[in-house]
Amino acid sequence: MIKIEPDFTNYFKKLNGIDDYFTIKGQLAKGIDNRETRKFEQSGQAFYIKCHQGVGWREIFKNLFQLRLPVLGAKNEWLALHRLHALGIDTMRPVAYGKEGINPATQRSFLITQDLGPNISLEYFTSTWKTSPPEAALRYHVIKSLAYIAKKLHQNGLNHRDFYLCHFLLLQLDNNIETNHPILFLIDLHRMQIRTHTPNRWKIKDLSSLYFSAMDIGLKKRDLLRFIRHYSDQPLKVALRHDADFWHKVQNKAIRLYRKEWRDSPPKLS
Repeated sequence: MIKIEPDFTNYFKKLNGIDDYFTIKGQLAKGIDNRETRKFEQSGQAFYIKCHQGVGWREIFKNLFQLRLPVLGAKNEWLALHRLHALGIDTMRPVAYGKEGINPATQRSFLITQDLGPNISLEYFTSTWKTSPPEAALRYHVIKSLAYIAKKLHQNGLNHRDFYLCHFLLLQLDNNIETNHPILFLIDLHRMQIRTHTPNRWKIKDLSSLYFSAMDIGLKKRDLLRFIRHYSDQPLKVALRHDADFWHKVQNKAIRLYRKEWRDSPPKLS
């Protein structure tokens, strides 16, 4: 089974079965476990293809024993991309998806997305903030954009599960970042959960992961308060009073993640 978005059928009309897609040659962008992502060009247009091999029964049972549904292939990310576009969240543009096989342990699948153009990882972009702070307007709008994306996901039954700075790409135009309107693309959606309602424990996981990944970039207390205000979409005093326990859990989980990763306490906020 292969699906191609109407705007891109001409790019892949010479490809038939899933083997044709798996043998597309390109530059290796990422390889991990049973997945490999390659960048390639077709008719002058740049794309990325992510190929999923079967996860195996061991991985399936491990997830089931942990009361988690295993991610079997590319379908979850294909659905997540369409859901995010419907919500107006900037992300990769889905181009094609295919899968082969009934056995969940050996099923093969692929996902093709369109190249986003010039961009920079938000993790890399913010890595110098501690010693070379950005313009106040850019700092404000990046934090506001992150809060908006998190809020939009969680209000619509979604959670990312790997919600770190490295999974946001910042659009660059002519090697510049638009100060007042930075565009953030959310990527790596293959583990995203899609429901009608996002449980608090998964909201906390997303937000604590994001906070943990930003603890070394020179955050200030006002940055966190700004994020809370925009995420809560209500006056700060109201958000802190009504959701104090929620944000306390986010903070504690982020601190635990930091101590586990770095065997040290996170820097104090100024």
